[in-house]
Amino acid sequence: MWAYSIRRLLYNVPVFLGILLFVMGALRVNDPIYGFLGKNASEEEYKAFQEKAGLDKPFWLQYAIFVKGVITFDFSTESWDQPGLSVGERLRRAIGPSLSITIPALILSTAVSVVVGLVSAYFRGQGLDRTLVFIAVLGMSISFLVYIILGQYFGAYVPNRYFNREVFSIHGYDGWSQLNLPVDWAYYCLLPVVISVVVSMGYDTRYYRAVMVEETGRDYMITAQAKGASKPKVMFVHMLKNAMIPIITRVAITLPFLITGSILLETYFGIPGMGQTLISAVNAKDFPVVQAFTAVFAALYILTNILTDVLYALVDPRIRLA
Repeated sequence: MWAYSIRRLLYNVPVFLGILLFVMGALRVNDPIYGFLGKNASEEEYKAFQEKAGLDKPFWLQYAIFVKGVITFDFSTESWDQPGLSVGERLRRAIGPSLSITIPALILSTAVSVVVGLVSAYFRGQGLDRTLVFIAVLGMSISFLVYIILGQYFGAYVPNRYFNREVFSIHGYDGWSQLNLPVDWAYYCLLPVVISVVVSMGYDTRYYRAVMVEETGRDYMITAQAKGASKPKVMFVHMLKNAMIPIITRVAITLPFLITGSILLETYFGIPGMGQTLISAVNAKDFPVVQAFTAVFAALYILTNILTDVLYALVDPRIRLA
């Protein structure tokens, strides 16, 4: 397994270097200095800022410095939009708020969707199955933004306005105190987590139901039932184990977003996570932050793909890493 993982890492090194080269070239199509300072910047201001940002060096040297910083996790370059703060500091400050939403949302949505998918497949063709599929399709048909607006209105505004009870924060994130961590997390993060779970359940439930229905026709299912195993045991024990490959695939698609966060949720709820930080950097033409964040996102996708293949071999003995 370790040899396979190392080989995959080595195979993806040229891919990663190519992504960094493409990102650096794309960000320099329009002059980033004029983009930040404005077109009315004087020549003296331009040259001073260019020298300070290190953009007066040849492109190949800028690329080498950037690659070295990424490999050594050296993100000490100063943010243009927030002088005094390094890119690494902005990364560290944004990861925590993003994880506080995405990890609980992923765990809850996966667990609930798998169970609902199993129940729907167990009662396939019956009234409960049709009801669950209808709810899933209805949930998929509604925009994410609608869920956010309705959640903020009924979950935060209505209790505060009509019942004088501030249950959830509509907008804002003040961090957590060491003495009141669970309450602070619930006040700032529980409502976004619930909205994220509700949104993802529509897509996940239909996907997991399709996986479970397909598994019910496998030979091992027919054999187990012929040997006298009960239908609940066959579906909730045997079938669930054999359905782990598509479950891992579905979760692996979501893993990179654990770090990158949800742009819409973080923006509308005022949570300073990775998504909102990146959008703020793009709007402010903060070139070093955008460049570094893109490199981190690319590395996460590559590592996720390698991790997915390794997990395949761990849960399914028929798969061998070669």
